[in-house]
Amino acid sequence: MKPRSRTPDVLVWIGTAAAVAFATLAVSAAQRGVFELDRGTEAFVGLTRHASLNAPMATVSLLGQATGLVPAIAVAQLVLWRCRRRWALALPIVMAGTWLVESVGKWAVDRPRPNGMAWGFPSGHSLSVVVLFGVIAYLVWTSGARRGWRCAAATSCAALALAVGFSRLYLNMHWLSDVGGGFAVGLAYLALAIWCVEMLPARSPAVPEVADLRTA
Repeated sequence: MKPRSRTPDVLVWIGTAAAVAFATLAVSAAQRGVFELDRGTEAFVGLTRHASLNAPMATVSLLGQATGLVPAIAVAQLVLWRCRRRWALALPIVMAGTWLVESVGKWAVDRPRPNGMAWGFPSGHSLSVVVLFGVIAYLVWTSGARRGWRCAAATSCAALALAVGFSRLYLNMHWLSDVGGGFAVGLAYLALAIWCVEMLPARSPAVPEVADLRTA
């Protein structure tokens, strides 16, 4: 199914707003270092730490690194191959691009993590999950599924992305602004990626899209 007619306009607005937010955070982080809100959030998250939550938080965090991303991408490709083959082929390329975006951002800002390790801003985990789950939410939302299923998928994807972001704070791997920067640049990159993939030339009639499958 083709994206709705207003999708390009929405992508432009989302991408522009997210890019501006990321640029603002990046410049501030590079010039000012750690924000007061970062330290306040670190203290608050510290109150939630408990031995029983360490393993679950570490497991959730895996969704944002290769250990969790590679299997998730493979499964998504298998599901998309019959109905959205363009996206099945594009998804690995889109996700590979997140590494480049992350690397450039970390190099440009060069701000330490709360645990003292280097290159904290932006959070690569947050960036990756926003793009992966954002693509999934977009594809479900523009499919022929019932509205209830589309809303449930979008909500679930957002919840998973937020859970990964919180896990990075819980594990003391990132400041709040690192996670916020990852979400912001992830949204900007996601909007650009969707626009680029959807603007590709239409496929051969021999490879039907979702709409064609429903009427076949």
